[in-house]
Amino acid sequence: MSTVSAMSPKNLFILSLIAILSIYLYVFGQEKTITMITSEYLFILALIPISFALMFFKFKLKDYELIDFNQKNTFSLQSTIGFFLIFQVVDYFYEDGFIGMISQWFLYWVMGLVALLLMQTINYYKNFRLLKHQS
Repeated sequence: MSTVSAMSPKNLFILSLIAILSIYLYVFGQEKTITMITSEYLFILALIPISFALMFFKFKLKDYELIDFNQKNTFSLQSTIGFFLIFQVVDYFYEDGFIGMISQWFLYWVMGLVALLLMQTINYYKNFRLLKHQS
């Protein structure tokens, strides 16, 4: 099964980052690409405490069977693409055209990664609380 919808979120994020960086380097060049990425440093730094919390709960729950509390909160690939396209149209008009529109892609990527890590961390936290309550 090699369809995009069967890929894990981790693989999709890696592939999308490679695609974004490739497009940025082609359209903007290396210097502007580095400047655009470093300008999002606060959002990138936000990944650090979220990652530490996720690692903490993964370590604490490594020998336990987990419940997926996020199962009912999943979005289909079609709805995700639909949201992305709506934001692209808005960015096209408010960010002065195509170049401004694609300059927002890295921000969307980082925010998507933050959301994914937060959802996983909250899932682990709920499992942690459930196990604490049971013991």
